[in-house]
Amino acid sequence: MNEVEELSKLDPASLPPLRTMLLDDLYQSVLKNLHLELGSGPVLYLLSPSYSVLNPAADERITDFITRNEALLDCLRESIVQNLAVHSVLVDISSYFIEQNNGLILARLRERDSEGRRFEIKFYTHSPKELLSHYEDKIYIGRDFLDLYTPSRKYFGVKDSIVSLKSQFERLSERAGAKLKKVQEFGSYFQEIGESVGELHTESLLILQSLPPHLELSKLGGKDLIDINAQYRAINHYVIELHDTVAEFENLLRFKERSDFVRYVTKYKKDVTNLISYFNIKINGVLTQRIYQNKARHA
Repeated sequence: MNEVEELSKLDPASLPPLRTMLLDDLYQSVLKNLHLELGSGPVLYLLSPSYSVLNPAADERITDFITRNEALLDCLRESIVQNLAVHSVLVDISSYFIEQNNGLILARLRERDSEGRRFEIKFYTHSPKELLSHYEDKIYIGRDFLDLYTPSRKYFGVKDSIVSLKSQFERLSERAGAKLKKVQEFGSYFQEIGESVGELHTESLLILQSLPPHLELSKLGGKDLIDINAQYRAINHYVIELHDTVAEFENLLRFKERSDFVRYVTKYKKDVTNLISYFNIKINGVLTQRIYQNKARHA
């Protein structure tokens, strides 16, 4: 974990200016109550919205980092929330739990070998009253990606999500050896999920290569919109197939009372489910609406 060290190398003045964005009440609450989790060596620090170190006890390194980088942390928090609003559905589909927790979200950053530019972020929500006393009861919302220097996303960010699902499954398989008793009993499921992930990864990247990285919707005609929408829908179908296989495996683990491992599969399924929702709402949903608008103009 090197987030503190890598972030300390960044100059806030070098970051692109944040857009002016109108946030609704839910996202304003999330911005107000966003907690950061930043790693430094083996230690994961939990920071309050005002950057107090809640856990573990602050040492000189983290105190100095916060003192020197409040402007950077402000920019980081706003970038995360804007990213969630524009390029994600995580807050919207988990809004019930988030509102129950007064907008409190934990953003656990993992730097992606990019000198502090790019992060994969795991998001959780938790009751404010029990955050420190029962930290382990946090609710996993999902994960997303953030590039501080390139706010726009190629291919709607789909490539990042698919690559992540593949690497997550590899970690899941490795963890099974240590966490899942009689792992050989479930070998067929690991094989089937692995094949599904591999097909999703291979076929999706081929499809994405045929599409423009960024879409200027106002310049696309109806035929182009229909074709692009169909290509993204085809990718979503591979994700749906993966979801069904993972859900079957999760149900079997619950039936056999393998609580020592099922929670890892549940989190993985959550990420797959979130990606399906992202397609339905932010990609195919937006493209379909644009197609109908295009047809209406030419009717």
